[in-house]
Amino acid sequence: MASAKTMDAVVVHGPRDYRWESRPVPEVGPGEVLVKVLATGICASDVKTFYGARVWGSDDIPAYIEAPVIPGHEFIGQVVALGEGAGEKYGVQVGDLAVSEQIVPCGRCRFCRRGQYWMCQRHDIYGFKKDRAEGSWAQYMKYPANSLVYKVPSDMRPEVAATIEPLACAIHAVERGDIQLGDVVVIAGMGPIGLFMLQVARMKGPGLLIAVDPKPHRLEVARQLGADLVLDPAAEDAVKAVLDRTDGYGCDVYIEASGAGAAIPQGLQMLRRLGTFVEFSVHAGPVAVDWSVIGDVKELNVHGSHLGPYAYPKAIQYLHTGKVTADPIVTHRLPLRQYLQGIEMVHEGNESIKVVLIPD
Repeated sequence: MASAKTMDAVVVHGPRDYRWESRPVPEVGPGEVLVKVLATGICASDVKTFYGARVWGSDDIPAYIEAPVIPGHEFIGQVVALGEGAGEKYGVQVGDLAVSEQIVPCGRCRFCRRGQYWMCQRHDIYGFKKDRAEGSWAQYMKYPANSLVYKVPSDMRPEVAATIEPLACAIHAVERGDIQLGDVVVIAGMGPIGLFMLQVARMKGPGLLIAVDPKPHRLEVARQLGADLVLDPAAEDAVKAVLDRTDGYGCDVYIEASGAGAAIPQGLQMLRRLGTFVEFSVHAGPVAVDWSVIGDVKELNVHGSHLGPYAYPKAIQYLHTGKVTADPIVTHRLPLRQYLQGIEMVHEGNESIKVVLIPD
């Protein structure tokens, strides 16, 4: 049981208003798990939240952040307390490493009842809902009774285990692409999730796996992790490069993981007729495209991708066995107190790929 009564935590009050505060250590009730946070990642959505992007709401999307709230949805924790029945429910005991899926489904809405829990109507995601789903940028956090919890091997390094969430997202996005043997696959955006997508897509047996990103150091990592071809859209005509290598047809599958508005029309131009477009990123604002290309010209399959449903056990296994590696992706480890520096590093992206925060 955690002996501390209070803990250090980062608390979101609004855009650019993140504060270092003392908060009570959460108390656990029936079915709940209290963990000491060992490592927590900074996601691109955390950066967009900090700078006031669409997660605060817009004309098209209602706000899904409720402040004040402790942010953080990429994490690994060590179990320090279990509510009644939680140990039996999740197969964990005090001292184990445990991760929870990033969404705490209500279990009652239409989507939850159909097994589509990742689209839960209530949609409590850690780090975005005050009181109901407080996040991991703190010394301790609670996994609520409705959460989806998995035991993690004790020999997995915390900074690696903290990438289970982004890898699960990558697995789901690649599965949405329905990659077939021999396909030409383009992944745009070689951030942490894009680099995980690259490794997972390689398992599908593509004929040509192409990574697109304007940052040379990320393209170099992509090459190390299995990309057959890397393209810098700032230095060359990436669309032409893909068409030239496919006899003018275009790629079979295009996965957008950059969050850059220009990556969407780029994908529509790169794709062959009857190709598949997977949209994963959170964009800072609306992006306009010529929808006639999607329908009348190419009859494309357009798939969204959200969170990492049913993918956490695979993500844990892949990282533990080395089938997927996080080592070249986790580039920086910072004390939690340096969260502002970490946000800025991720925002600039000039040296970092994945920044992990370590609570004291």
